[in-house]
Amino acid sequence: MPKPPPPPARGATQNALSARFNLPAREVDGEWLDAREALDDAPPPLRTSVTVERPRTIITRNNSPDIGFDRSINPYRGCEHGCIYCFARPTHAYHDLSPGLDFETKLFAKPTAPELLKKELAKKGYEVRPIAFGTNTDPFQPIEAKWRVARACMEVLAECSHPFTITTKSDRVTSVLDILAPMAARQLVSVMISITSLTPEIARTLEPRAPRPEKRLAAVRALADAGVPVHVSIAPVVPAITDHEIEHILERAAEAGAKGASFLPVRLPHEVAPLFRAWLDAHFPARAGKVMHIIQSIRGGRDNDPDFFTRMRGQGPWVDLMRTRFNIACRKLGLGKEMTVLRTDLFRPPEGDQMRLF
Repeated sequence: MPKPPPPPARGATQNALSARFNLPAREVDGEWLDAREALDDAPPPLRTSVTVERPRTIITRNNSPDIGFDRSINPYRGCEHGCIYCFARPTHAYHDLSPGLDFETKLFAKPTAPELLKKELAKKGYEVRPIAFGTNTDPFQPIEAKWRVARACMEVLAECSHPFTITTKSDRVTSVLDILAPMAARQLVSVMISITSLTPEIARTLEPRAPRPEKRLAAVRALADAGVPVHVSIAPVVPAITDHEIEHILERAAEAGAKGASFLPVRLPHEVAPLFRAWLDAHFPARAGKVMHIIQSIRGGRDNDPDFFTRMRGQGPWVDLMRTRFNIACRKLGLGKEMTVLRTDLFRPPEGDQMRLF
């Protein structure tokens, strides 16, 4: 029997639960599904649901030696963009949900985030460091248009002159230009936009609900024109599928006004690896074996390398070639590789019940 087609406009082709936490497999009433499919020409599209999450704190801390920030804010859990390679997918398993389709369709929003942020910034002895948005799931995924949690948090940071960075693959970041432009003038913000492919057919399956690449390039231009330092991230580079586009992406990024760029070979931690393999079988069956062979050569013979430093860089001749091509293109185009240094000396704690005198 042939495999059913993948769900339309979704990244994952399956919804298997994680075996790492001994979660029970879901049972589906097969007879009911058979009856439904007999009546309908096609199954209905998967709908996105949003559940309110009420965390106790909103700033997440990390001490990883190969990550350039020590704190971040994630307004949402799960991501409707549905990028098949997303390393954040396994986090859904902690909620007895699948890192597959559940990660893309069963989302969590944190509407109390701005109030929690104010409390944390007001704590005595708070030490200022740039706060990173978009390090786990995208702060400007589609539900931000309704919930506006990311914007509300950024308004708090703007009020306090607190530095922050944004990583996104959405042109919706331009909706907060009124916040970003004044902060950029004071060296308090920078933005990184992820562009993995300029080929529409690849982007539609690799990142099915993310804005198309041309919209992201337009966002780069809008940010640059507003004086916001913007970098482009080719993350991830998928060998034998998107690696041929490195120079073209960098060229378009430079034309749009990007100050710098970076790249990251694809990572496949935990449940991401089988999801990615299933995606390859569905969309690139003729080259699936080749792709995985190259990925394993980059990752020390495994689907994924979890070790610090090498997990971000990869190893072997394939990555060496990617890096050489990337470096040559950046030098030719005048693109830097270092992120903008942000000021931390302008911070003022949030106002309490009593207004500031000055």
